[in-house]
Amino acid sequence: MRPGIPTRGAGPHPFRDNDRVSTSRLPDPGAAAPLRDELRAAAFTADGCLDLLGAVAYAALSRAETVPALRATRGGSPLETLVRLFLLQRPVSRDRARTALKDLERYEADGWLRSDGDEVRATVDVRPYAGDGGEDWWIVSDLGCAVGGAGGIGSAPGVDRADLVLGVGGASTTLAGLTVREPVGSALDLGTGSGVQALHASRHATRVTATDVNPRALHFTRLTLALSGAREPDLRLGGLYEPVREERYDLVVSNPPFVISPRGAADSYGEDSRRLTYRDGGMAGDDLCRTLVQQAADHLNEGGWCQLLANWQHVDGQDWRDRLTSWVPAGCDAWIVQREVQDVAQYAELWLRDGGDHRGDPAAYAARYDAWLAEFEQAKVNGVGFGWITLRRSGADRPVITAEEWPHPVEQPLGPHIAEWFDRQDFLRTHDDAALLEARFSLAPDVVQEQVGLPGAEDPEHVVLRSARGMRRATKVDTVGAGFAGVCDGSLPAGRIVDAIAQLLREDPVVLRDRTPESIRLLVEHGFLRPVEA
Repeated sequence: MRPGIPTRGAGPHPFRDNDRVSTSRLPDPGAAAPLRDELRAAAFTADGCLDLLGAVAYAALSRAETVPALRATRGGSPLETLVRLFLLQRPVSRDRARTALKDLERYEADGWLRSDGDEVRATVDVRPYAGDGGEDWWIVSDLGCAVGGAGGIGSAPGVDRADLVLGVGGASTTLAGLTVREPVGSALDLGTGSGVQALHASRHATRVTATDVNPRALHFTRLTLALSGAREPDLRLGGLYEPVREERYDLVVSNPPFVISPRGAADSYGEDSRRLTYRDGGMAGDDLCRTLVQQAADHLNEGGWCQLLANWQHVDGQDWRDRLTSWVPAGCDAWIVQREVQDVAQYAELWLRDGGDHRGDPAAYAARYDAWLAEFEQAKVNGVGFGWITLRRSGADRPVITAEEWPHPVEQPLGPHIAEWFDRQDFLRTHDDAALLEARFSLAPDVVQEQVGLPGAEDPEHVVLRSARGMRRATKVDTVGAGFAGVCDGSLPAGRIVDAIAQLLREDPVVLRDRTPESIRLLVEHGFLRPVEA
């Protein structure tokens, strides 16, 4: 089932004055239940839209291109009408709207629709989205944040660009797939935006708190959860951890405004310097992400998770791994994965294009581009990394902190595999070499063996174990490693398997016992072998 039709962009700005922000023109959640029934009856769902539009038009919408979808909705069915209203944000005649929405006047009165002469227009973007268990959900956000791309933002009437609330995008769905979905008592969605992560958390957390500095975002979260039939979370206004003070949670998730926008670049916009703040953190460099990580332990229960997406700077003379592992607070295990690195020019171009700057005055675009590069140069930044950070409050004296680069495809949802990775680190931390040889292991069911060598050669040059699940890792093993993994079925302790291999290969069993635990640790850490309880 498709998760939904994504849009581009990041969350709102976490540090600014919102006194002037108004939510008075936004829809009333009171009509959400009957509207949900009508949307579902018309098959205005993720699957229904895919069936109607077809793969080509559906994929084009994810790129903010509407022409294929307009061609696919030239009929008069209720589903075609709803796609035009809420996804393509086009007016439809009142008569056509009434074929899809029987209670049309109520939705107008409650602010979901507005009259435009003989036509009706949507006041918000309503995007079908599939839940973790295949539920039909809908994400509510501002108009103009998906149609035409971020560069076209601004079609929500009377709304300052800085206050716009974006819908579900690639970052949102990535974080949703990474999140560990075990039942918890409490969850915090920090910087909730349109409520995507809070909606997911409502399925497995007894209590959900959602925070944002933008009052409009909190209202959109209320709309998203009401329209999707989820209970309303505890909504709080404020940035970073300030709204929750000293409270602790079993799960903290955040898709923060992580874009590193140099202050010099903002200054170059003059009076329009606030126009990119819906995605910018308002702090220098990657300080916002660093602060979120460093303060996480103060808001986690024992065994609690903190999972977030982040950008981080690559600074001349510093290893990015050292920079990021230094952020991890005491008492927490951490797994940091860098998925992509862009040089400073690529990074500036990406976000200038995302903001539509390339469509304006070429001289202004060049000046803004130059401002980004100048600020990066001053900070000695040569690149920007993107990835995810997962913390678990373990309280261990010897925390496990791993930072790695992994640009390869992974399996989503990855949350279960992330939970297993941390469990395996707990096992390895509590088992020295002797205990490891007494333990029993089983080969993960998705692991296959590949032999690589010249055609016709009697023996392969090397043997590779490859997993099709989770991180989809592959690792080279020697004859002992391959033989050990191949017979692991949980029935024998590792030491007895090593002794049998030593006898078969006519090697000294004492020497083999000394050098094999290191290989076992690697295979366990990467998920090729699973510990079996005695």
